[in-house]
Amino acid sequence: MKSRIERQMAIKKAIQTEKVSSQDELIRILKNKGIEVTQATLSRDLKTLKVAKSYDPAAGYIYVISEAGKTEQTESESGINYLAEGFRNIQFSGNLAVVTTRPGYASSIAALIDTAAPYEIIGTIAGDDTVLLVMREGIKKADLVHSLILIMPKLAGRINK
Repeated sequence: MKSRIERQMAIKKAIQTEKVSSQDELIRILKNKGIEVTQATLSRDLKTLKVAKSYDPAAGYIYVISEAGKTEQTESESGINYLAEGFRNIQFSGNLAVVTTRPGYASSIAALIDTAAPYEIIGTIAGDDTVLLVMREGIKKADLVHSLILIMPKLAGRINK
């Protein structure tokens, strides 16, 4: 069984790459990727990801990640992608994770994480070039990493699990 984070990442990718118009269709797409999900779980995931429906002239109403669910500005909107430019490293100790960044980036990265409010992270504390992440008890390092990638997709391949 896939973890919740992996499942939500697959849902987000499917919505962004295909014109999905119903939960049944999304369940079939996920099943083809080896992810079994119930309608109730999918419905909760869609709410967590802040998925909405939008009209597409070719396909009718399709799922989209709503503006409220977009936690990362695109490079064209912001001019700087904080993930690509600012993230340096992450180290773990117990239920704490320390993210090192380039000088001046920590507070923006922490704000991005706080806005997304992932279940795995209780809170953040930011300095100039360091972010302290407090993980919820029982959360695995890999789940935290998947959560950060879900929030900030450009981190994929940059964080060691």
